[in-house]
Amino acid sequence: MQIGTSAAEFRWAVGIEDTFIPQVASTTGRMLDEYDLTQHYRFWQEDLALAASLGVRTMRYGIPWYKVNPARGVFDWSWTDEVLPYMIRDLKIEPIIDLVHYGCPLWLQREFANPTYAEQVAEYAAAFVERYRGLTRFYTPLNEPLVNTRYCGYTGYWPPYLRGWPGYVSILMALTHGMSRTIAAIRELQPDAVIVQAEASSANSTADSSLADELEFVRRRQFLPNDLVLGRVDDAHPMQDWLLRNGAPPALLQWLHAHPQPIDIVGVNFYPGMSCYRLLRQGEAVVRKRYYGGAAELEHILRAYHDHYQRPVMITEISTPGPVERRARWLSASLGAVRNMRTAGIPVVGYTWWPLFSLITWQYRRGRKLVDAYLAHMGLWDLRSAGTDTFQRNPTKLVALYADCVANSQRVVGEVGGKAGDLVSSDLGVGSLNRPV
Repeated sequence: MQIGTSAAEFRWAVGIEDTFIPQVASTTGRMLDEYDLTQHYRFWQEDLALAASLGVRTMRYGIPWYKVNPARGVFDWSWTDEVLPYMIRDLKIEPIIDLVHYGCPLWLQREFANPTYAEQVAEYAAAFVERYRGLTRFYTPLNEPLVNTRYCGYTGYWPPYLRGWPGYVSILMALTHGMSRTIAAIRELQPDAVIVQAEASSANSTADSSLADELEFVRRRQFLPNDLVLGRVDDAHPMQDWLLRNGAPPALLQWLHAHPQPIDIVGVNFYPGMSCYRLLRQGEAVVRKRYYGGAAELEHILRAYHDHYQRPVMITEISTPGPVERRARWLSASLGAVRNMRTAGIPVVGYTWWPLFSLITWQYRRGRKLVDAYLAHMGLWDLRSAGTDTFQRNPTKLVALYADCVANSQRVVGEVGGKAGDLVSSDLGVGSLNRPV
């Protein structure tokens, strides 16, 4: 499908952190539902009005699968029946529906490792589209397959707690099978649907020339989930042998190759403090060391994803934690990168500051402190408890800065292939872009 690339069509967006891990941690009895922890279930109307006050007309918005699908084949749309019409009809915000943002329903035993997972997630997607296709058109089948795969299949941090490369590949194959069937189910019911597949990107480098093969492996693995969904993994693909050695079912690999599912917009999630790595030797081991990156790494990622997939690219998550001034400098620096890429002809078609307000870090599920101790201030509004049982949404200066960007798209991001020019710090009313973010 055609994706608009002009400054007027640029999709300014926000999102509310929507991680849902309803299975409780055995050591603490805690689950992780960001909508509950940040009190969005209580204040959804006010929260969506905050988003609308920015002038955005797009919002990434997660559906709590475990709540709307409380039993196999049973769906409860009472909450979404209130929220979505208000967002879309009253506030004129078009959502990019985040169908799965990590966790599975409680009834789905062994979660992503359940042999019927792909069938169940496609059934849920179809039920959602059947009900809301008159309202919604943009969908993310599953947010950040790479993070799901790592935490559920490699480190054993989240259910079903698999470990090592065989566990990684097991979860990867299940997720991509589910994504493929989800996209097919959506398009069968809604042929004009737009698939925005959001992935956790990473900029990887090394100063050690002897690690060239390891670096290439890391880079290829970054593209593997979407490659599988797009039907690109066959005998000629450089990662197929690795997948087979680590337990990928040959029949499923063949099925994915035979049933390619197009992706309309490639979503890139990028955080300067979490998305940049250098490969180093530590004794006999090769490790990835995280470092704080910047606009150059973001530009590299945007170009790499566009070149690999030859599709429009959207920044589907971006921000940085810390003081407001630091966030403001990163807003300016990252938008400078977007403008540079659009000027160079890379169709970056949207930008999503994530989250709208502070989130609760994932450590809460395994921690024992009060919820306030896990607040991460990354948003345009800061959550503050003020000694009550209610989180106040306190605006920062980023609210006005972001609203100004939305209102002045031509000045801020320019045209794809348009006249070259730098986004200067004065455009956003913040300090020099040369200062560290």
